[in-house]
Amino acid sequence: MGQRNAMRRVRAGATSADTGGQHAAGRGAGAVPPAALPPYQTVALVLQGGGALGAYQAGVYEGLHEAGILPNWIAGISIGAINTAIIAGNAPKDRVSKLKAFWDTVCQPAYGFPLPPAVEHAFFDSSTPVRTAFTTMQALSALVDGQRGFFVPRMPPPLPFVSGTPGTASWYDTAPLKSTLERLCDFDRINSGETRVSIAAVNVGTGNFAYFDNQHTKLRAEHFIASGSLPPGFAATEIDGEYYWDGGLMSNTPLSEVIQASPRRDTLAFQVDLWSAQGPVPTNLTDVQGRMKDIQYSSRTRLVTDMMQHSQRFRHVLREVLTRVAPEHRDDPWCKLAEELSSSHRYNVVELIYRDKEFDGNYKDYQFGLSTMNVHWSSGLRDIRESLVQPGWLDMPENDAGFVTHDIHRDRR
Repeated sequence: MGQRNAMRRVRAGATSADTGGQHAAGRGAGAVPPAALPPYQTVALVLQGGGALGAYQAGVYEGLHEAGILPNWIAGISIGAINTAIIAGNAPKDRVSKLKAFWDTVCQPAYGFPLPPAVEHAFFDSSTPVRTAFTTMQALSALVDGQRGFFVPRMPPPLPFVSGTPGTASWYDTAPLKSTLERLCDFDRINSGETRVSIAAVNVGTGNFAYFDNQHTKLRAEHFIASGSLPPGFAATEIDGEYYWDGGLMSNTPLSEVIQASPRRDTLAFQVDLWSAQGPVPTNLTDVQGRMKDIQYSSRTRLVTDMMQHSQRFRHVLREVLTRVAPEHRDDPWCKLAEELSSSHRYNVVELIYRDKEFDGNYKDYQFGLSTMNVHWSSGLRDIRESLVQPGWLDMPENDAGFVTHDIHRDRR
């Protein structure tokens, strides 16, 4: 009851955030007071892959930061892994500013000079045809020139049938990203265990999904880059003699790693997705390409959470049944097995899923314009602020499954 009252007080002081303009300008407006959490053992931030859309995740983290919610486990894939490195690799007071430094850097062309912000905003805030043409040109610029501090085209371009090394078999070189991460992240802090960090990649040789976790592995910039090495744009990243590609090739969300972790713990997970499984049926070939990406990279998040909810319900039911077994029968082998499989822990998953804007095209994951980034950032900040003020959304689940999910976009309908 105290938690519900706290949420009502939070809601009373909240307003919506702007969706456009500079993300820095909207930080004070609509900020929610610190949130009081129940005694969750794990507070996780789970970050999906999605390239340029990753600025939405930065906005979500800013909202958590202003509410005083500090995740003790951050898990990411692809651009989610990069954001994970920046968050976990800095003191809490510096995380938002370091995220801003990263996104302000990579949203500039790798070569030449960016447009003055006022000029860019003038194009972006113009009519729909002008905005569409402008964002298309920015996406083409990413393909031709690369993005500062992130990736640059290989010169000369590789010839498709000429063999080299696994580390050069790509259109772009991510060496600038290594320098950027080493400049913005403290890897000693990442490896200190202060925050648990998990990132996923795919072993190119075996085809197996691989998790790199700071509880078992000393993480370096290469581990985070490996998680985002999406072919054929980016080459496989070598780690200890093995080569890895983007984890999104197999699964674009590490949610199951967090929820199914053993030993089980009461968990509040903020699941931040950059691709929505739901969307309109396309009517032209350009939209077909974009819709294919949505379906491919959404990773069936709702299906995953539904399956986990069913599984946890069975574990809860099994626990209740065991309480009704007479003590003299508890040493039975079947009862011991049931004890191992049962669970009384509870899971609350708050889903934050990026929703397409009218200017998004099939290139939205590599359209790194500053104005677009600001909109993505503000959108994430608005969604998490609105989610945090919903009455009861942060409470421990009280249903028979011990598992609940919330999604601000689903609940608006």
